[in-house]
Amino acid sequence: MALSSIGFLGAGKMAQALSKGFIGSGVIASNAILASAPKATSVNLGVIKDIGVNTTTCNSEVVRNSNTVVVAVKPHVVPSVLEEISSDVTSSKLIVSIAAGIPLSLLQSKLPSSSRIIRVMPNTPSLIRQGCAVYALGDHVIEGDSEAVHSLMSSVGSCAEVKEALVEPFLGMSSSGVAFLFLALEAMADGGVKMGMPRSMAYDIAAQTMIGAARMVKDLDQHPAQCKDDVCSPGGCTMAGIHVLEKQNFRGALMDAVEAATVKAQELGDQD
Repeated sequence: MALSSIGFLGAGKMAQALSKGFIGSGVIASNAILASAPKATSVNLGVIKDIGVNTTTCNSEVVRNSNTVVVAVKPHVVPSVLEEISSDVTSSKLIVSIAAGIPLSLLQSKLPSSSRIIRVMPNTPSLIRQGCAVYALGDHVIEGDSEAVHSLMSSVGSCAEVKEALVEPFLGMSSSGVAFLFLALEAMADGGVKMGMPRSMAYDIAAQTMIGAARMVKDLDQHPAQCKDDVCSPGGCTMAGIHVLEKQNFRGALMDAVEAATVKAQELGDQD
């Protein structure tokens, strides 16, 4: 399937990140993207327009003029938006939903029975083409749909096809997880500031430390525990810090955060 035009229903942060990533990667030109928001004065519409994307206040216009339509509105308005555009959805349209917690079954129930639907869950580093995404296929996709979405999301990071049951856990660990890592990065920088380091330097060092640690796990194909142990000399500074984190239940707090975000996403899908 050729990605000749992409439409976003919604112009929020994720639509902005994906649009900028798609344009920057060269997978599609800015003038082939159309995004909608309820009001012409919407701040989000102004931001995405500055990226180079065409804009409108009409959701149906987006559907009619796009062969791939990305549902990027808040979860609680997804049902009403789908009902609004349902009459414009034909077999020539690929519907891609990035709405958190909204299952394929609900998407299918609000659109024509043979609609081609793929559920995608990305994360915001797609903005700089360092994203991570998973996608699950609906019952009526045709040959080329999966490959098209894979190509699209691969242009802004890594992606993989999964069973739908894994979409919410991915959201909890990766889509929400970037915020957990930002919080950890900020806290590490605050620790550096507390010990006398200039704040701008502390942010740069904390960010590069996180990047380097992640690359070691990926590039060396080592278990994170092994990478950690390699830094922890007997009786050393790092082990003293690790002891504090263990006493404060650092691991358990992160695991609980992933679980809480996953459960919340599941609850969003049960509200309709």
